Amino acid sequence: MLLLLLKNKVNFEFYLITMEIIEILGYVGALIIGLVLGLIGGGGSILTVPVLVYLLSEDPVIATAYSLFVVGVSSLVGAFRNMQKKLVDFRTAIVFAIPAFIAVYVTRKFLIPFIPDELFSVGGFLITKNIAIMLFFAVIMILASYSMIKSKNKATDEHQTIQYNYPLIIIEGFVVGTLTGIVGAGGGFLIIPALVILAKLPMKKAVATSLLIIAIKSLIGFIGDVQNLEIEWNFLLSFTALSVVGIFIGIWLNKFIDGKKLKKGFGWFVLVMGIYIIFKEFTK
Repeated sequence: MLLLLLKNKVNFEFYLITMEIIEILGYVGALIIGLVLGLIGGGGSILTVPVLVYLLSEDPVIATAYSLFVVGVSSLVGAFRNMQKKLVDFRTAIVFAIPAFIAVYVTRKFLIPFIPDELFSVGGFLITKNIAIMLFFAVIMILASYSMIKSKNKATDEHQTIQYNYPLIIIEGFVVGTLTGIVGAGGGFLIIPALVILAKLPMKKAVATSLLIIAIKSLIGFIGDVQNLEIEWNFLLSFTALSVVGIFIGIWLNKFIDGKKLKKGFGWFVLVMGIYIIFKEFTK
């Protein structure tokens, strides 16, 4: 009996140590999120939900809400930096951001709470709201990875005339806003191509303007969550602070690292993560 109690105590202590290590890795993940954003100007936000769910054991709905705040604040820091360099096209940002933040707010405030906890069953496997969110997020990750891996990085004319296809920009804004509201990611991999193709923005301005759009729509979307969820502000602010620190480190490292190669490498990592999430959700 005594040996059994000692064994249980050792197992319990090992479990506590393991949980502490995983929690530390979660906060390291916050730093990496900002680091990637600082290095390649996007992509880091796609890691936020997996870090919160799998390392810090947050509920997927809560994780997508927290992700909006982390992504919004981190992107805002990057946007201010780009404003100082006069790289942000405010007119394009406003045209895109208005339908985007309306869509993300409506999605977080009304659509997410409306989705039932149990959706349907496939071959005896119950698809719940949380599983559906993570699977949808995995699909978005795989699409994002394809965008990063196949990026051509073609040179653009920094002085070309900016054009505004308002109807398409507005439609794209609604689509990106809705996706952001569901999965809590920034959506830069959708926004940047839209700004280049629809508004004819040079790549540098598209990346800079994208950060401002992401910041606006993510933070306004988070307001919809504040009204529905109980927020652990101490945890959220500390996690976000680490992400912001990571951005500054990434900006500094960007002087020494080839961002194009890093972006493709990160794309492969995101692809593996997306496949892993699908596997994990179907094998619970």
